[in-house]
Amino acid sequence: MIYSNKIGFDIELFEQEDKVTRLNYNHLYYFYTVANEGSIAKASTRLHLTPQTISGQITSFEAQIGFDLFTRQARKMQLSEMGRLIYSYAHDIFQLGDELKVIMRTQEPNHWQTLTVGITDVIPKVLAHQLLKPALNMREPVRLICKEGDQESLLAELAIDKLDMILTDQPLAAGGHVKAYNHQLTKSGFTFFATKKLAADCIEAFPSSMSGRPFLFQSNKSAVRPRLASWLEKHDILPEIVAEFDDSALMKSFGQAGYGIFTGPTIIEEAIASQYKVHIIGRTEELEEHYFAISPDRRLKHPAVIEIINGATV
Repeated sequence: MIYSNKIGFDIELFEQEDKVTRLNYNHLYYFYTVANEGSIAKASTRLHLTPQTISGQITSFEAQIGFDLFTRQARKMQLSEMGRLIYSYAHDIFQLGDELKVIMRTQEPNHWQTLTVGITDVIPKVLAHQLLKPALNMREPVRLICKEGDQESLLAELAIDKLDMILTDQPLAAGGHVKAYNHQLTKSGFTFFATKKLAADCIEAFPSSMSGRPFLFQSNKSAVRPRLASWLEKHDILPEIVAEFDDSALMKSFGQAGYGIFTGPTIIEEAIASQYKVHIIGRTEELEEHYFAISPDRRLKHPAVIEIINGATV
């Protein structure tokens, strides 16, 4: 009899725990809609429900998970820290739901594929476009989703299957915590750029002419930073470093405004010179930067990732 009571007690606990942790997707969708619309009133119009109904559903959801999803400021609904985290998952869930509806409506499972790529801040935008272009030129349409960030945060997303690949200038270190694989895409020498006046002062005696000139440097997040510093030291060049940047596009914008000399990959030098209206001071092949794709699989599976890696020139 005691044994039977214990079994019943355990089953009751299990049922209670399951009831608490089971996700109510109606609650999640109401929360997602309020977050997108910015207010309960706007969400009620979109969902054709009364504000009281939506407010009650949000309150029930918060009670179930034990966290506030919003901080209410005047009439605005601001996401809390937990709200932002849950919203990121809800966005992926309902985006996949929308994709599923399209597939079911068209009855064409291979109508298009989604490719989600993480791009580290240091990768030039023009180069990222050049490397990803083969995927967009595939016979089967590809929906490309690009996310930017530092390598550590992107690797965390790759580890939980939120990314299909990462574009970076740093290969994954051996013995890391994330199971992933490096694929070298291409490499390039370096070109030095500046505004017309500054470039004119440096071209004739390049590279020694850059000593004492204002210089824009990549931050320590960039793999090329220590190599560039070593190259400058080798040639006895002591530039005046006026700023450092994580974002390569921001560095180029400051260079365009005349704040200093900056570098970029030689393989896209024409695009950089044209886009930022700057002039080429000189080039070096002694200084190389390598670019990699990091994928979760050694044997590639995603057709678009295969196309990108096959289309790259190492």
